[in-house]
Amino acid sequence: MISVDTSRRRVLRNLLAGMSGMLLSGCDALSRSEWFPKVLNVGERLSQSIQNTISPRRSMAQEFGEADLSPTFRSNGTSNPGDPIYQALAQNAFVDWRLQVDGLVEQPMAFSLAQLRALPARTQITRHDCVEGWSAIGKWKGANLGKVLSLVRPNPSARYAVFHCADPMDDVNTRYYESIDMEEAYHPQTILAYELNDSALPIANGAPVRVRIERQLGYKMAKYIMRIELVNSFAAIGAGHGGYWEDQGYEWYAGI
Repeated sequence: MISVDTSRRRVLRNLLAGMSGMLLSGCDALSRSEWFPKVLNVGERLSQSIQNTISPRRSMAQEFGEADLSPTFRSNGTSNPGDPIYQALAQNAFVDWRLQVDGLVEQPMAFSLAQLRALPARTQITRHDCVEGWSAIGKWKGANLGKVLSLVRPNPSARYAVFHCADPMDDVNTRYYESIDMEEAYHPQTILAYELNDSALPIANGAPVRVRIERQLGYKMAKYIMRIELVNSFAAIGAGHGGYWEDQGYEWYAGI
């Protein structure tokens, strides 16, 4: 029997694939159109409604086997941030990179890549579904975000985890960011991935660390993460909709 989660993913994936000929100009051009954000909004509101009605928030995304891995895992969005600080970190294999975790926490911390690798890890083979109309299956390894959060001890008032990234967007003062609620942050498949297909995460795919939120669409899975900030509202970070693409008209919840 096909699960409801799998069936819903298949329907949405087929819809996106059918639209792929119109998506070649990429996410940015689509976000500036009048029609696509409306279509996306309807689909994502329906998806969230279905998810909340018939699928527990702790349900697991489908996982696959080694034989299902895609031959290549393409890059989505930025493939190499032009930020000078990021470039300097990359030149030294990210030895000096630190992930700052702060905001509404009792114990702010900064984690090196080595420290993240020392935490209990999870490996999962999952499918990445992009709104540009493509999908790929990859093998990810990383630290459970929930374990990282347990070390900084979030305040009860924290409602969202906000991912601040290195890649500049429209100008040097606008950087990619994303957010999820705390329930999604503690989900066992939500990981801070530092490996893809048994190798260190490539720069094109978000090195040194990207978040994997396996039950949501690709634009939620922020790359080049520099900081995770816990907040009780998006107004606290001067953002209205909780993510770069959400600020362009996409829905904040992107579950499939």
